[in-house]
Amino acid sequence: MAVWPPKPFDQMLANIEEHDLWYVGDPDKLAAYYQGSRASHRVRPSQHAGGVVGAVARFFWGRPTPAGQQRTRKHIPLAADIATASADLLFSEPPRILLPKTSEDTEHPAQARLEEIINSPAVHAGLLEAAEYASPHGGVYLRIVWDKDVAEHPFWTAVAADGAIPRFRFGRLREVTFWTVIKTEGQQVWRHLETHTPGFIRHEVFEGSATELGQPRPLADFDATAWAVDLVDADSRIATGTDLLTAAYVPNMLPQRRWRKILELAPLGRSDYDGIHDLFDALDETWSSWMRDIRLAKARVFVDQNYLENNGPGQGASFDDDQELFTAIPPGAGSYASDKPLDLNQFDIRVEEHNQTIHDITRLILRAAGISPASFGDETVGERGQETATQVKSKQQLSKRTRDKKIRYWKAALTPLIQALLEVDNVVFGPNKYDGKRPEVRFTEDPQVDIRELAETVQLLHNANAISTELKVRMLHPDWDKTKVDEEVERIQAEAAFADPFIDRG
Repeated sequence: MAVWPPKPFDQMLANIEEHDLWYVGDPDKLAAYYQGSRASHRVRPSQHAGGVVGAVARFFWGRPTPAGQQRTRKHIPLAADIATASADLLFSEPPRILLPKTSEDTEHPAQARLEEIINSPAVHAGLLEAAEYASPHGGVYLRIVWDKDVAEHPFWTAVAADGAIPRFRFGRLREVTFWTVIKTEGQQVWRHLETHTPGFIRHEVFEGSATELGQPRPLADFDATAWAVDLVDADSRIATGTDLLTAAYVPNMLPQRRWRKILELAPLGRSDYDGIHDLFDALDETWSSWMRDIRLAKARVFVDQNYLENNGPGQGASFDDDQELFTAIPPGAGSYASDKPLDLNQFDIRVEEHNQTIHDITRLILRAAGISPASFGDETVGERGQETATQVKSKQQLSKRTRDKKIRYWKAALTPLIQALLEVDNVVFGPNKYDGKRPEVRFTEDPQVDIRELAETVQLLHNANAISTELKVRMLHPDWDKTKVDEEVERIQAEAAFADPFIDRG
């Protein structure tokens, strides 16, 4: 019986699991993972061990909570912030997808259909989602799907890397199986496997266990797969109408140092969290220490027992710290050892020490993840003071270099996927005039460009007679499609002609 997950992809899934814990940031799950058990009130032998096991157990999150003590460890969600920042750097402004023009002034006949499919809020939001998954997991998949009850065209959806088993050839994705657990009952597990190969998508259900794939079962037996029964052929396949793969893998960053010698895993991408779990752990330890200082620094009053009010048999005694008048106690009648029957105790809060340590660890984490502190817009992480736009850009160079590298991976994956998308659309939804030409994926040069700086650039180019009205509009509105650009150009020219009836509108 086939092992699940198939080797060596068990290593991949285990690695993604650890990254995902930091991405999700649930303190209980972090503690359970690094302590190796949910029973956190006992000391484990591994804490005294050497090597990797001992090192992980000595993590801040790997230390067991002493018996009888409440867990007070705090988590800073910097890992999640990094994933969000990575997605924002790439897709805060959506890319433009263009097919080659048939002539200098004539767009490709399938461009309008491509705009209808691609240029929508749902697709733009989907790219943000996919990019956020890619940051912690090392990569993400996009798969083409279609349902005439949902949309009048095919579209793609994002699949996290821990939901797929890929097959690469010479570093290129040739086949991928997306898997989903559709039912569990005791030790039994039912999985839906959706395998994309050039020309086909195969749908299968297997009944097995947590460690075994098990035996095939009919699609009709499960609500999650019954929809496919009338669509698949005798081999459980759906023809896609294209020889291209209807799925794509986008690595977050390459090379993957961890698996460079494992053939099946070497093409997988590298997480932004690779090698910095200990820094995340140290950041949480420092933050927890700071919060502990605040907790311990609360003013505490030690009171002579003669000042306590008896609450009755079995109810103990209490002290009202708002009381203003007290009955005088005769000399020698008190029981408090100090000369002062009321004694105030309050510890210092080490603000500067904790703040500086958090600042330094955060900068180390962001540098390892390829993100400039200034990209977070937080003066406690970046440099303080008022800065010009040029100075801000200079401090964001690390983020820009990282963005430029990631864009190359996205372009390489999106180009053939868009071709496959248009070919599927041509077969399933009718002729769309697509002729197989490779599309161009254009990302904006600077998604966070200052509007005043951009306007000054456009004005300089205008004064030099080096820019057309259409290009001005495209520079100011890179997310607009051709129709909106053309309409805006016409409005500008009409207003100019109204102001000057002798203007040459050619």
